[in-house]
Amino acid sequence: MKPLVLIAFLLFGTGFVISQKYAYIDSDYILKNVPAYTEAKEKLDKLADRWTKEIEQRYEILTQKKDNFAREEVLLPKEEKKKREEEIKQLELEAMQMQKLRFGVNGDYFQKRQELIKPIQDEVYDAMQKVASKRSYSFVFDKANQSNLVYADSKYDISSSVLKEMGLSAE
Repeated sequence: MKPLVLIAFLLFGTGFVISQKYAYIDSDYILKNVPAYTEAKEKLDKLADRWTKEIEQRYEILTQKKDNFAREEVLLPKEEKKKREEEIKQLELEAMQMQKLRFGVNGDYFQKRQELIKPIQDEVYDAMQKVASKRSYSFVFDKANQSNLVYADSKYDISSSVLKEMGLSAE
């Protein structure tokens, strides 16, 4: 019985595998050739830089307050010492909250990224899907972004076709 199953698999199973068509894209290459993506990425990077500087300034002020407190702690009365400790704790809390607000899981950076970049990525995905459908590809891999694709022959790269589908041309 086992040899019969093996023969059936070899006859019918390999035909299924052979009939599947594969391709890949390089989403980094595609996005690099989409002007709207470049502009959106620059906006997002500028916002991130500004927010990072704001947070760093808060931490610098906090460090200065801690240093001053450490130097003066011995000389301060009990009430003043407690007041300054509470002020430092409040500043730490505010700095952490700002960091979470700007760069947390649902922070401003994430929201802005969704607003600016996701629509472009969706457009690339839709174009890739149309190309894959027209050419009857069973699988399309992305070689960018830490993919496990170790080797791919360039004749299976449909990145340029995806750009054409989007009405763009490659560099």
